[in-house]
Amino acid sequence: MPSTTSETALDAALTAQLIVAWAGEAGDPPRLGWWRTDMASEYGGEDLFRRMLPNTWRWAALTAAREAARRTDVDSRREAHDADAFLSLFGLGADVDRRLDERLADLTRSGREPEIALSGLEPWLSKPFDRTAFAAWVAEHGVPATTQSPVGRRLRGAPPEDLDAAVRPLVAALAPLGPGYPLPHFKRAS
Repeated sequence: MPSTTSETALDAALTAQLIVAWAGEAGDPPRLGWWRTDMASEYGGEDLFRRMLPNTWRWAALTAAREAARRTDVDSRREAHDADAFLSLFGLGADVDRRLDERLADLTRSGREPEIALSGLEPWLSKPFDRTAFAAWVAEHGVPATTQSPVGRRLRGAPPEDLDAAVRPLVAALAPLGPGYPLPHFKRAS
């Protein structure tokens, strides 16, 4: 990924990560269950975060769900002998990942609610999870050419240099939705 990634591109990538992280939780009511967390629901992590972090609890819940997604992504990539060559939604390269973490911290400190700071979150966080709506959102990202690899869905071709051009097919390759996280990924040339 280029080092000149704009704040707008970082926000779009962060929005996609947070939506997928939220949808991938087991949750109550149930969501996709790709990771065994319940950070972003009323009687799950939200209750704890409200008491511990009264001003930033919503960001904390989403950050915890994102971390669960990131760890699942890392664990899935570890099954490959060349895991460092993978580019995935939660592993976009050290520099981009660092910049996304910094941007998330800046947004958390901003005092704005997540749905205001990242407007793409609003349709998801304001109502219960709808699997059909989530599948439609994933489909809006296109239909990438993929092949099944031993660790997940590999996108054909080289990873795009542009952050948005990389994130869109990584989200699109979540389809079809299955019982486990499909690890959509590009493989960089060795």
